[in-house]
Amino acid sequence: MALPPEAHRLQSDHLPTPFSAAQIREGCPVGRTIRVREDAAGEPPAFRRIVFVEADADGAVTEVQATDADGRPHGEPSRGQSTWLDLQRHASQPADATRVDEVEISLSFGDFPCWHYVVQRPDAELRFWFAKDLPGMPVLVEEWTDGALVGSSEMVGNEWGIAVEKDREGSKTRG
Repeated sequence: MALPPEAHRLQSDHLPTPFSAAQIREGCPVGRTIRVREDAAGEPPAFRRIVFVEADADGAVTEVQATDADGRPHGEPSRGQSTWLDLQRHASQPADATRVDEVEISLSFGDFPCWHYVVQRPDAELRFWFAKDLPGMPVLVEEWTDGALVGSSEMVGNEWGIAVEKDREGSKTRG
């Protein structure tokens, strides 16, 4: 089993993160658009679209828009800014409470080899699937409490944008 590289470790008492800040920067160019379905126990599903609208060597600006299941927007989008290192830090988990496995996952837009992080917290178990070919956020997150699934967030779409798609066809560098 190939775990994420040791060079991705941000803290000595944490496991290595799935991706480095540089890999996240490379994998999240302007135009990348991610669609997510969020489910919470007893609630109807919620959908959102995340678009990388600006990026430079230090970080990115994303626009987050609530949508319906078909991607039609609801309300006004919000913008946020993060450094690439901040985005990497989101995946840093304590070594003594986390295990990592390699698994395959099937999503609505393809099958992906993943690193599966399972994090034990006092009040819940969190499960994260990071697709090795899609640097950035996990493609699936689940929260379990007392053996029951209480919430999940699943990537239901990933598009690179027209300029990025043309670059991908020419270079075949992104998955």
